[in-house]
Amino acid sequence: MTSRPLPSQKISKKALSVWRIKGAIEALVYLALPAALLIFTIRQDWPVWIVSIVLPVIAVFAIWKAWFFPAMTWKRWRYEVYEKEVELRRGVVITKHTLIPMSRIQHVDTAQGPLYKKYGLSALTISTAAGIHEIPALAEEVGQDLRDHISRLAEAEDSLYSRKEADADDE
Repeated sequence: MTSRPLPSQKISKKALSVWRIKGAIEALVYLALPAALLIFTIRQDWPVWIVSIVLPVIAVFAIWKAWFFPAMTWKRWRYEVYEKEVELRRGVVITKHTLIPMSRIQHVDTAQGPLYKKYGLSALTISTAAGIHEIPALAEEVGQDLRDHISRLAEAEDSLYSRKEADADDE
């Protein structure tokens, strides 16, 4: 049995900037917890050591979330578009490997939020009856070209499937 090669296409390196900004925003939200804890410590006369333990733990987590996690995620994200399927591979701790048959694709979209727009990126979403699959942080032009390419391949696969179904009905 031969194994297929891993997907070779990478998402844009600009994803690192976007994910780091999102991570920093999340980190600020997390840092509100020790601030609230400090207020309770002062008002309720709680021991100060609680804040001195919680603050460094949350700070380390915030640095991890804003700096290291985006880099690891970017390194692991791969995709490949074949004639009969789209292959996605991603994940840091748990690797997810998804094959999406062209015959199952219902529609393909691109989307841009404010950060993606600022960095010239778009996310490609592939919809099937089973759910929605996303390829994040593609260069805007790559996302549009890929959307159109997958749409054409899915349409061709659908018409081929319809012909085979019609031939089977004729028999």
